[in-house]
Amino acid sequence: MSTHPPHDWDARAPAVLDEPIRAYDDMRRRCPVAHSEYLQWSLFRHADVMRALLDPETFSNAVSAHLSVPNGMDPPRHTPYRRLVERYFEPGPIAAYEPTCRRIADEMVDTLPAAGTVEWMGDFAQDCVLRMHCAFMGWPATLHEPLRDWTRRNQAATLAGDRDAMASIALDFDGHIRAQLDARRAAGDAAPDDATTRLLRETIDGRALTDDEIVSIVRNWTVGELSTMASCLGILAHDLAGRAPLQQRLREQPALLPAAIDEILRIHAPLIANRRVATRDVDVGGRHLPAGARVLLMWASANRDETVFGDPDEFRLDRDPALNLLYGAGIHVCPGAPLARLELLTVMRALLGRTRAIGVVPGRPPTRARYPASGYAVLPLHVERQ
Repeated sequence: MSTHPPHDWDARAPAVLDEPIRAYDDMRRRCPVAHSEYLQWSLFRHADVMRALLDPETFSNAVSAHLSVPNGMDPPRHTPYRRLVERYFEPGPIAAYEPTCRRIADEMVDTLPAAGTVEWMGDFAQDCVLRMHCAFMGWPATLHEPLRDWTRRNQAATLAGDRDAMASIALDFDGHIRAQLDARRAAGDAAPDDATTRLLRETIDGRALTDDEIVSIVRNWTVGELSTMASCLGILAHDLAGRAPLQQRLREQPALLPAAIDEILRIHAPLIANRRVATRDVDVGGRHLPAGARVLLMWASANRDETVFGDPDEFRLDRDPALNLLYGAGIHVCPGAPLARLELLTVMRALLGRTRAIGVVPGRPPTRARYPASGYAVLPLHVERQ
């Protein structure tokens, strides 16, 4: 007799893949703690997601068989690595990077047509985050194309569920990062004073970080930057393209941009979910989850919970920012949030400040990204620069 719970939904059904946000809204209302063959357990309500975030002893982050620093760690092992990582996103390093970030954003907007159509994802968003991430890490421009190719192949392998290809692609990425570490070691005192060099000088419990630990840290930063940040730029541009009055309001009142960015990305999440594993038997929302159960925290649903936000599609600038789970919560709240906020604000400020109009292209609807990605794979926009 099977001990598996019944499946409450098909997470790979065409309707779910075609309209994921709407499908998650339906699940939150119909079956907020749901089991599926593909995803196992998914938590759709804000309260249930918050419960998991604030109880890492029950909902562990140690979900991967591979080293993941510090994302895939639990306290007490997680704590010293987390403190180390947070230093890279403190006000000092972020302020030092801001002029470079602003220059890249301005240069990228200046590449847009004076008046014409651009494929936003391929011709702007992906290039922009590549340039910004390499600048923040101190990597040469020669890494732009290898990283672009790596991102494309990694997304294709993930969509196909090809674990052998994913493992091979991960090794390719490790090779790029190890080459940067080797170059800095060879340079000795002449190595640039950048984030990558500083990681080589870090210690944990009185010892230097291993190359495996550094590569894991950098991999987590790079995946978040190249995938999620590009999704953010696509979602923001598409949303503003359909709201000419909001565009103009933000041009005239740029101080509203931080709240507007967070609200747009609450409505349409750039990151669908994160994984956890139950360390013990636990009841959530009237469902019993056994120890060892795989659990997905569905950001794309929790941030649209009617009991917290009312109409989930209503755009409001007066939301309580503490309720927005865009960057998570608890001990695993995104350490790179200050960097992400700076980059998104800088790009959107440059875009709105250096254009007269951004609009959708009639007859050319966007192509949605497919789970586990979010946002758009292809996004034609009409742009008119000043």
